[in-house]
Amino acid sequence: MTDLATITSLAAAGSTLVLAGVTFASVRSANRSARTADRAARIAEQSLLAGQRPLLMGSRLQDPEQKILFQDGSPLKVAGGRAALRATDEVVYLAVSIRNVGTGLAVLHGWHLCTGLRRERSRPELDEFTTQNIDIYVAPGDNGFWEGAYRDPSIDEFKEVTAAIEAGDTLSLSLLYGDFEGGQRVISQFTLRRGRDQDAWMASVVRHFNVDRPDPR
Repeated sequence: MTDLATITSLAAAGSTLVLAGVTFASVRSANRSARTADRAARIAEQSLLAGQRPLLMGSRLQDPEQKILFQDGSPLKVAGGRAALRATDEVVYLAVSIRNVGTGLAVLHGWHLCTGLRRERSRPELDEFTTQNIDIYVAPGDNGFWEGAYRDPSIDEFKEVTAAIEAGDTLSLSLLYGDFEGGQRVISQFTLRRGRDQDAWMASVVRHFNVDRPDPR
């Protein structure tokens, strides 16, 4: 005949086993809920960032002409889908008509210009960019402009770009920009080619590079 102590021990063991099972199920459910919540949070964050993400392209040929006034008061007009380049003895003025096809406000950070066509799939290093002296914003779904200038005739870049403009050689322009919070930085590379009109330069984007996240290729 089974004594009372044995029955009590078996009952306690059974209760412990049931409690362990309930605890395991509860923990498993909590982990599953936490993973689901984390996944939902990541999706929400990605959706929010996508809604703030800019992407610059060359503007359309039918976009209106824009008049740009540089800090020294010099004006420069740039038509849709084009660049305007003017070299003087003291300053090289540069401007490009651009369009933001992204969903977020684009804030221009800097620029890098080199002569010739950039054929390799690479981008300049961030420390090679010239910082914008003024803030330039391009609203989502709208056209705007970029402007830059060389003001030191003694540097090699001034001489090289001046010679390229006078000869009508192709130029490669890289623009660094991001969203209104300074994140999601992108480098868009443009090719500037002289058109049939000696004063008209066509501006077309050739590739984009993500700085703060993996490239989509």
